[in-house]
Amino acid sequence: MKLSLAVMGWVALLVSASCSAITLKLDPQIDLLVLDGRKISGSLLKGADSLELDRGQHQFLFRVEQQRKGQKESTLAYQSVPMIVTFTAVAKTITIRLPALETKRERYHFDRSLNFLLVDEKGNEITSLRDRLPAAPAVDMEKAMVNYNRTGQIASVPRFAHSASETPSAVSLTADLDWTIEAEHPSLHRWFQRFDEATRQQFLTLVKMLRTS
Repeated sequence: MKLSLAVMGWVALLVSASCSAITLKLDPQIDLLVLDGRKISGSLLKGADSLELDRGQHQFLFRVEQQRKGQKESTLAYQSVPMIVTFTAVAKTITIRLPALETKRERYHFDRSLNFLLVDEKGNEITSLRDRLPAAPAVDMEKAMVNYNRTGQIASVPRFAHSASETPSAVSLTADLDWTIEAEHPSLHRWFQRFDEATRQQFLTLVKMLRTS
């Protein structure tokens, strides 16, 4: 009971803080691969149309995927090259606006020009650095981004140039909070999944302290 009350109090603080956070809106065609140097869990994005981010500098690795229309089984009609975008977030919402990608010519141009837009809630373009990641489909995208950020490329962010083994992974962090899936804490688990990894780490540290006290 003591733990639950303390945790719910902390969640209330997080929810309050999230009011000033930034919402990244996710287009169904966009496959977000790495966020701020960390691989994004499929379970984290399942059914989600947005993510909450802290204000400040961020880096995404994503690609665009389109399914074939009229097929009984889901097959890819188009998959873009992995694209990197680095920017500083100060707006309330951020959207990756894609160009028309209906024809082979449009897709070819998109892969080479990276002509997507990053816009805020007013439709104004957000200044960003962008690049493509030369990686084979089977490559570990998180490790590829670590190497990219270590080599001073166009959209590199040195502080994201660390190995995944240096800090707890998002998967292990989520596993530490499996108890929130229980019937008495379902809303807590849903809120937990909305926060960025740094906030989740702070939250889990508090939970572990309360459990041992």
